[in-house]
Amino acid sequence: MGKTIRTDAVKDLFEAILTLENVEECFDFFEDVCTVNEVLSIAQRFAVAKMLKENKTYLEVAKETGASTATISRVNRSLNYGNDGYEMVFSRLADK
Repeated sequence: MGKTIRTDAVKDLFEAILTLENVEECFDFFEDVCTVNEVLSIAQRFAVAKMLKENKTYLEVAKETGASTATISRVNRSLNYGNDGYEMVFSRLADK
């Protein structure tokens, strides 16, 4: 079996993230915890997922986000066969 993110260290990180109360706190925390490139990579994947949910083509997504086709494919696989994490977040954002 492959690696899992379900470790105590990751759980501690997620619990810390859940204490953040607003976007400014998120900026402060993630600037301390991650490199700029790490945050930008995660943001890019989220943008890719949003565009794929809007039925954009790989070419449109790549052009707008700068993501590689490998990244787009990975995100698409998560959207189709993952744990529905993207869908959960998109649904909650739509309710706001």
